[in-house]
Amino acid sequence: MVTTWEPELAAVPGTVSVWYAPLGADRPWYARAEHVPHYAASTMKLAVLAAARRAHETGALDLDAPVPVTDRFASAAPRAPDYVLPHAPDDDPAVWSRLGGTATLRWLAERMIVRSSNLATNVVLAHVGIAAADREWALAGAKHSRIGRGIEDAAARAAGITNEVTAADLAALLEEIVADRWMATTLEAQEHRDDLAAGLPAGTRIAHKSGWVTGVRHGAGVVYPAGGSPYLLVVCTTTALPDGAARRLLARIAAASVEQPRA
Repeated sequence: MVTTWEPELAAVPGTVSVWYAPLGADRPWYARAEHVPHYAASTMKLAVLAAARRAHETGALDLDAPVPVTDRFASAAPRAPDYVLPHAPDDDPAVWSRLGGTATLRWLAERMIVRSSNLATNVVLAHVGIAAADREWALAGAKHSRIGRGIEDAAARAAGITNEVTAADLAALLEEIVADRWMATTLEAQEHRDDLAAGLPAGTRIAHKSGWVTGVRHGAGVVYPAGGSPYLLVVCTTTALPDGAARRLLARIAAASVEQPRA
């Protein structure tokens, strides 16, 4: 059960943050280090998704209009030149195949979540704006998270401009996101299912987003257990664990979350 995991989580070399709560509740069933900032990795894409949806709803953007797919982006660092996003071998090939062509912002936003495409993320972020994406945290009631730059913006990283999240803030943002059918459906379609989703019983619905870089593995989702009420489960880890061990840790926490008696 989750509440009996404290000794093991405390023994992990690094920081493990957890937020585990009923959807819509003010207080969690269990939380630890929930306000500690972690490097966001791909969980920052949740705020970009929310900002894209908001811009569409207000008429600032048309998500169904095609836009150029480019790999060149403005740096968030003052006076820094544009940078070119490296083509990582594990990045979504469907988006890279559109390079030099066009795609709708809606399709790009969906690939940003479903396949965690970095190229799609930077294209959407360029149209939404960093400030608008960052503002989604405050609009959700988040206190400590921020978006300061796009992905692989080396000049901004060198200048100390970064993206950070906390477990509690990710939970707050997820509350807002799953209230929208398009965004919730997009999160349920995520194909990276090797951390939280791996620990759930087969067929369990989860609207979620993971994020990972060396030393970092996060999973944030809303779980819809069979015969039960939905709940939030966010686990952020910044540790010395190999990624495989970190993924298995998140899966075990997810398994425990289903088994945990909930009043």
